[in-house]
Amino acid sequence: MNSSSNLINALFIFVLAGFIGFEVIRRVSPLLHTPLMSLTNALDAIAVVGAIVLVGEHKSTLSAVFGFIAVVAATSNIVGGFLITDRMLKMFKPSRPAAKSSTESVTK
Repeated sequence: MNSSSNLINALFIFVLAGFIGFEVIRRVSPLLHTPLMSLTNALDAIAVVGAIVLVGEHKSTLSAVFGFIAVVAATSNIVGGFLITDRMLKMFKPSRPAAKSSTESVTK
């Protein structure tokens, strides 16, 4: 009975965290998306470490399978997040180099 109540409590916390996370992310302005993506990459790195610990304990085959799936999912999320962040940062860089001003050419 204790095990089922722990599972229900864990599921309740998971669902509550999902709703709170959705509301927080939904209200973020597009200007803050890149810093937010970097923060979520850091959180996913913590998830990868937790999943590796879960796989390393190998308490059961099911936990090892779920841990492996968690490692793959969190790692792909980190890689995708860095690719998206890099692509967004490239949008803010000028497409061509700035022309040298006359004062820079005189000083050299």
